Amino acid sequence: MALFGRKSYRTLTELVAGCQQQQPRAQRAFYERYQSRMLGVCVRYARTVAEAEDIFQEAFLKVFAHIDQLTKPESADSWVKSIVVRTAINYYNRTTRSEQHLTSYEAISEPPASEDHLLLLAGYDQEALLGLLARLPDAYRLVVNLYLIEGYTHAEIAKLLLIPEATARSRFSRGRQLLLTFVDQHGIQRHEFLG
Repeated sequence: MALFGRKSYRTLTELVAGCQQQQPRAQRAFYERYQSRMLGVCVRYARTVAEAEDIFQEAFLKVFAHIDQLTKPESADSWVKSIVVRTAINYYNRTTRSEQHLTSYEAISEPPASEDHLLLLAGYDQEALLGLLARLPDAYRLVVNLYLIEGYTHAEIAKLLLIPEATARSRFSRGRQLLLTFVDQHGIQRHEFLG
């Protein structure tokens, strides 16, 4: 029997309130609530798992430092994800941007301007695609993630990455084409993954 009763948080509102009061149990529960899902988000932006873990830890330091600003606890999921994505972008800008090596991929011909990529990629195994996505050069991977997975517009991506909108569009286009090339090279077939 525990000397002190264990505090349980039945709702997200109670959990956020506990974190805002800096209750260690609430903070642990909040952290555990998002750990696997948000670490998965970080993996999409990082080059290695260790880098993803660093991004995740940095993001959660920001989450707990600013949790008092969360006025609508029911929006905690999107609020946390937003902080994680922005932390990943900041990490990229701080550590990786100067290391960009796009030249070997610049020769890819410009694909047709179409939104068919969503249909083309929809039937593939998500884990296989994420593995191929991780192989993209950092600048392309970042833009493809933000556009395809997070749903940002090219204008929003340009603002987040501090690049011209035309550059964001170009990187997405080339990244998408390179991703489709990887899909072809690895022989991943849509019919293998359709249920």
